[in-house]
Amino acid sequence: MGAPPGSELRSAPRYALLIRTAKIVSDGREFLCIIRDASSTGVKIRLFSPLPQGKDYAIELVTGDRYPAELVWQTDDYAGLHFLEEIPVEHLLDETRGRYPRRQVRLRIALDGVLHSGGEAVTVAFKDISQQGACVECDKWLLMNELVRVETGVTPPLYAKVRWRSHPRYGLIFEHTFKLDELARLSAPLQLAQALEAHRSASEQPTSPRPV
Repeated sequence: MGAPPGSELRSAPRYALLIRTAKIVSDGREFLCIIRDASSTGVKIRLFSPLPQGKDYAIELVTGDRYPAELVWQTDDYAGLHFLEEIPVEHLLDETRGRYPRRQVRLRIALDGVLHSGGEAVTVAFKDISQQGACVECDKWLLMNELVRVETGVTPPLYAKVRWRSHPRYGLIFEHTFKLDELARLSAPLQLAQALEAHRSASEQPTSPRPV
């Protein structure tokens, strides 16, 4: 797609990054990625799955800062994006600033599961997920530091403790954390499937007849 890798966005000084975890947002769907090098005008990222064709893209950092961008090229496991407006490149380098300094990337995701607690099994809906935990909604009142098990059908059984609560929302911290690539490859098919379903639904919407 577009220019070949290595030829994009060379007008601005670039910084080679060993690793900066981030996510790319495409029409509301979120995918984990790694920023490999960057400038004030764009980034080269490593992907864990192909990106869907979309109208709007943005890079969101672990700090919560989000920068709208356009997809310039995509090949194999890499892609290049051009920011719609130049940004201070130090914002990409410094993970101690922003709204959420020093926290892991959270993916907003539509995923249902069954939570086992105190001999009961109740339905839960995931609001977001990270390598270390998740935010879920459920009707049952859970106890602080309670150990629960969540089964989703697309992940291994998740054993977690309740870290915070604001019923019906609860924050869970996993007993065993995900590796970055493991979480990326588990979540990507769900995001891609939802993107395809949204595209299919939009294409099936009836169009209004043009006025004569």
